[in-house]
Amino acid sequence: MGTVHIRYVLMSIVAFVLMATSARAADTPDYKETEEYKDLRESMHNAFNTGDSTSFFVAVKALEDYLLKQNDLHAYYTQRCNEIVFQLNRQRIFEAYKLATKLSKELTERKLDKEMYMAINMMGHIYRYSGNKESAKQCFWEVIHRMEKEGYTESQPAIYMNLVNIYMDEDPQEALKLIDKAVSIASKTSPDRVFDIESRRTLSYYLMGDKERFLKGYKAYKEGEAKGLTSVHGRTMEIYYLACQGHTDEAVRLAEEKAEDPYETQAEIFARAGRWQEAYKALKLGAAESDSINSVILSSSMQDIQNELKFYDMKREAGRRMFYALMAITCLLLLLVVALIYIVQSRRKHLREMKKAYQKILESDQMKTAFIQNVSHEVRTPLNIISGFAQVIAAPDYDVTPEERRHIADTMMHNTHIITTMINEVLEMSDSEKTTTLALMPLSCNDVLRRVIVDFCKDVAMPQEKLHFETSLSDDFIVNTQELLLKRVINPLLDNAVKNDPNGEVVLKASASQGQLTLMVEDKGCGVPAEEAEHIFERFVKLDTFKQGLGLGLTFSRTMARRLGGDVVLDTTYPGPGARFVVNLPI
Repeated sequence: MGTVHIRYVLMSIVAFVLMATSARAADTPDYKETEEYKDLRESMHNAFNTGDSTSFFVAVKALEDYLLKQNDLHAYYTQRCNEIVFQLNRQRIFEAYKLATKLSKELTERKLDKEMYMAINMMGHIYRYSGNKESAKQCFWEVIHRMEKEGYTESQPAIYMNLVNIYMDEDPQEALKLIDKAVSIASKTSPDRVFDIESRRTLSYYLMGDKERFLKGYKAYKEGEAKGLTSVHGRTMEIYYLACQGHTDEAVRLAEEKAEDPYETQAEIFARAGRWQEAYKALKLGAAESDSINSVILSSSMQDIQNELKFYDMKREAGRRMFYALMAITCLLLLLVVALIYIVQSRRKHLREMKKAYQKILESDQMKTAFIQNVSHEVRTPLNIISGFAQVIAAPDYDVTPEERRHIADTMMHNTHIITTMINEVLEMSDSEKTTTLALMPLSCNDVLRRVIVDFCKDVAMPQEKLHFETSLSDDFIVNTQELLLKRVINPLLDNAVKNDPNGEVVLKASASQGQLTLMVEDKGCGVPAEEAEHIFERFVKLDTFKQGLGLGLTFSRTMARRLGGDVVLDTTYPGPGARFVVNLPI
């Protein structure tokens, strides 16, 4: 960088920021004339110049809040740049980098592409300050490109001068071209900047060893100074002029008093005078001071990084605790959801069960009503028959023959059997639901079945020759059973067969195989549809409502068979005509 100290770079940043602010002044002229704005801006400038960090950040925050209320985002982000410059002044590189990164991210999120050049410019200065010249040049050229695109030409000279400071060490001729460009733009947009830029050109001539052009430039500088013009390079210009006139010692003393970088300036003067030993000594002292400054900067940056790492660790720990808390809350919520699902499912199940119970109650009520109506009808009919024949027999003027009397007696007995059978079915169905221990005994199967047939025919007044008994069992075939229960199994099946085919013949068959007794009752009546094979065993079910009975016979028969360890089913494979019921009992 030659003899131009880093503070000049920071002064150029301030100049750029002030020019960027003035470039937008025409957009919002009203509030900039108020006393409130002037006071806030003055407080910020005073704190900036004195380097008082406490006062500066309070003042700049107040000014930023005011600018946001005025909706002047350009001026607001200009003050954000001032924060970065202030940190660079304090040699807080890492803090400046964080602020610049935050500024760039915020401009991107708000899609303020026109103002993005501010963040890029700040990054350029941070790279320059850190010694990364290539990255700094890329940033400054990008700023110029964006300024040209958005029409911010008035602020371009300051950016060109930033590039001059970089190129001067490696390519002086290119630096002079950039100065020409800066002068060309400044002469059109901000003529007051031309004098300062030309002063920088004059310094460049000295550093390039062009004494003639330096003296010519110095003369122009003095003429401008006489007219009241000023330049930040004035003190350096006077020091170099004394050295150029051969007053080396005087120039060295003045450099020690007024130069921004006295050791580097003195080394430059001694080298131009050929006093190499003193130049080396000055460079050594300058290097020691620079190392000391760099050490302070590095230490400050390392401290900032350590603070950032501590802050990051705290955030990470807080994040971990938050994660565990969220996991715990999530688990609790999942448990709550599972509990709610369980409650809902249980409630639905309970409601379904209640609905089923309600349906059963309704069905039971309907069955009770149907039962009462059915019993009333089924009992009334045989009672009327018995009552009518009783009146006939009791009438003194009615003469009946023995055959008629016998017929009346058989009819009365048959209807009495019907009533008795219905009442017994009801009572026995009630008793069958009670669980009792059965006392089984060995009985001759054929003898028991024959007695069942004789008793049944007597009860229903049916000719015994119409009920056939076919058995493949020997008369000494013994089964362990109860004769009464076996009778209760078979009688409803015989009664059902007679009702469905009163004019036909009924067959009771008996056989045994594999430890099981099989009894079959066959008739040649109307038969039973296969799809009703199970339905007919339900209580009070009658496929033909005009048939006698309560619809309990088949239900009672199956119940008794199951008490004996067997079952009763309808043989759906029976070809017919009629139906076949099969009783299976363990021997």
